Amino acid sequence: MIKTIKWIILGLGSVFLVMIVLSFTSLPFWAIHHLATANSAIEGTPDYIVVMGAGAMPGAGGLMRCHFAVQAATAWPRAKILITMPATPGAFLGSEPYKMYEEIVRFGIGRNRFVFETRGTDTHTQACAIHEILKNETHKNLLIVSSPAHIYRCILSFEKCGFVHVDGLPAFQASLADDLLLSEKEMEEGSSLARNISLRYNVWAYFKLQVDFAREVLALTYYKVKGYI
Repeated sequence: MIKTIKWIILGLGSVFLVMIVLSFTSLPFWAIHHLATANSAIEGTPDYIVVMGAGAMPGAGGLMRCHFAVQAATAWPRAKILITMPATPGAFLGSEPYKMYEEIVRFGIGRNRFVFETRGTDTHTQACAIHEILKNETHKNLLIVSSPAHIYRCILSFEKCGFVHVDGLPAFQASLADDLLLSEKEMEEGSSLARNISLRYNVWAYFKLQVDFAREVLALTYYKVKGYI
């Protein structure tokens, strides 16, 4: 028993060490980038912009998706906007999908453009519920707005449910210019990121990206085994 515990601790420590080393490289970013762009090229004019729910609103994930939904809705003014997120029956006003709706319309997006799906509780059931709503329009172009790591599984799920034309719009966060994190004195001295900005910010960010990637690989494996993709 003790030997087994030692091997488990050794294995977990090795994984942690590898993740720390990878955090000093750009590989975690490119891994997430691949999930976001592998099959998400926008090849046609969207008929529906599908905004995937992302936990409580306001929240980082939800606000990012709303931001990109606004951009898409502005670029394609004839597209309907379909928000999919669970809501308590009979309590839609003030619910999370309603808050996403409020966040999008405050940027001037027409209120008559929205459709809601509030029964699905995960990517698979949401895709199937949307297919039921649009069962006579499965040939229409869908544009999925979600987090970068989630886009790949979303597209595969919607295609599995019967949609023919599914593209993705990954809600990538913009990066802050490194020189904005330097003081005037450091910039005057011409230091090469004197406070080691890469160590302080990028390493931690890339470590979290690895967690996101590992989670998504597990989710993809589960969906494949269940026949959802």
